[in-house]
Amino acid sequence: MVVVPLTQPERQAKMERHKHRLEETKWARIAAGAGLVAGGLMLLTGNRKSGLLTAAAGTALAILDQQDVVTAFWNSLPGHIDTVQDVLGRVEATVGELEEQHGRLNRILKGQA
Repeated sequence: MVVVPLTQPERQAKMERHKHRLEETKWARIAAGAGLVAGGLMLLTGNRKSGLLTAAAGTALAILDQQDVVTAFWNSLPGHIDTVQDVLGRVEATVGELEEQHGRLNRILKGQA
């Protein structure tokens, strides 16, 4: 007894390749980029409301397309905030030292004058 395959492997392979090509096209990225560019152009031409709306739509599409990147950024945000707070603390301490030195220098100059 001979078994004949009912499916056509060549035809299925063509369909799979065609389907794969369509999936490779990143339509959300294209739409997001087009929305951002169109919004920027509208803002440059003076159409503020429509430009902001279009740019916001493009941004929303970009965020939806890049959810893993947004999630990673959101999770790393507390670390970045701590770093900024540390830098601001150092700047505050440096400004305090400079103010103290300014006061000393001012007292020395007033004492000599």
